[in-house]
Amino acid sequence: MAHSDSKPGEARAQGGTISQILASDARPAPEPLTTEAYEFLGDADLPASRYTCPDFFKQEMNAMWSRTWQWACREEHIPEVGDHYVYDIGPYSVIVTRVAEGEIKAFVNSCTHRGTRLLGEEGPGYGQSFNCPFHGWSWHLDGALKDLPGRWDFPHVCEATHSLQEAACESWQGFVFVNLDPDAPPLSEQLDVLPEHFAHFPLENRRIRLHVQKVLPANWKAAQEAFVEAYHNFTTHDSPTGANAQYDIFGPNVSRFIHNIGHYHPESLSDYPGDKWRAPPLTEQELLAGLPVTQRTLEDGETARAVGAQLLREEMGAQLNVDFSAVSDSEMLDSIEYHLFPNAFFFPGTLISMAYRFRPMGDDVDSCLFEILMLEPLPEGMKHPDPPEPVHLSVEQSYTDVEELAWLGAVYDQDTGNLQLQQQGLKATRKGITLGNYQEARIRRFHLTLDDYLQAPR
Repeated sequence: MAHSDSKPGEARAQGGTISQILASDARPAPEPLTTEAYEFLGDADLPASRYTCPDFFKQEMNAMWSRTWQWACREEHIPEVGDHYVYDIGPYSVIVTRVAEGEIKAFVNSCTHRGTRLLGEEGPGYGQSFNCPFHGWSWHLDGALKDLPGRWDFPHVCEATHSLQEAACESWQGFVFVNLDPDAPPLSEQLDVLPEHFAHFPLENRRIRLHVQKVLPANWKAAQEAFVEAYHNFTTHDSPTGANAQYDIFGPNVSRFIHNIGHYHPESLSDYPGDKWRAPPLTEQELLAGLPVTQRTLEDGETARAVGAQLLREEMGAQLNVDFSAVSDSEMLDSIEYHLFPNAFFFPGTLISMAYRFRPMGDDVDSCLFEILMLEPLPEGMKHPDPPEPVHLSVEQSYTDVEELAWLGAVYDQDTGNLQLQQQGLKATRKGITLGNYQEARIRRFHLTLDDYLQAPR
């Protein structure tokens, strides 16, 4: 509850906290989910120009995207020696390839002769070498110079000088990351607490069930910031959950929110307009009806959260042939979202299990590509199947066109439905962006880290 004498960042919504709910669950949450790590980072407005100015966009490309670790593909995109994946970000392009069993390398997608792009569109492919379509130069899988026509005219060219330009490349939890900075620090520095936390939530044991790509009419930062807070749930999603969500900042690169599914505190909506979901509050039976499980009448003393989690264990376990008996209620139900700077989201839950990625569309400050990877636990001992081809949606298309998204399709339409209006408003406003001290602190942390890149000496 807010108090006039509280320090900035100390105020919270009324009602119970996430930590109290997790502690009272029938199956309590593992240690990473019980950790809290908030800090007040200031309350000054952010300039709207950060989202609209082409020059600021160019600074991001030159000083941040060229120097940060970013997820390029999953290991199942390149399972065999010779498999490769082309990853593009703005003007930059990288080839990720499996050089040998257990070895993955990344190279700048550019001929070392006269700069021609070696491989075309983004996505997976296969080959035992890389060949330039212009003059026919070629390279081995490990990037070493192989052949060049008319070698007699290039006495100054050798493997040491004209092999492919290597980019830093490391894997974590089945995701392959690249960094174009020749002096890139280890990926572990950027991951911060993620390896420790995700030791409890092994994403490498999940497969890509669905991959959806959609162009959004907004700056990539504005688009991803629509997903880093649950403050919008009341208005955008017409939902009572999220008002007492927990927000954690673990360092410059990693933040998290947790908001409960199957439970809410009516008191948390005490200063929202009207009495909706407060007078009267939703019953436990109504809360259960909002969960994607087989419905039954609750007995006295039963809660939607405990029953819903158990029904999910049984029904998803039978569907996927996976044992969820030891999985906590929070992992089964809740929206648990980790953000890794600059543009990746990882959800370690079971009902809500996915990864997001946001990228600029070429050099356009006003649009971006939003990608959803729906992840699914694999039965023990099962190998990763081939990943599905991405489903491409245009700006005008609805997420409900993708049947596999089920109930989430309408949710994504709501999440992204305000973005064009926001981008237009950002260009019209004469003031900056105002952020909540707690619920939108993750946005502020992101911009502070972005500034660290933009202001660093090069």
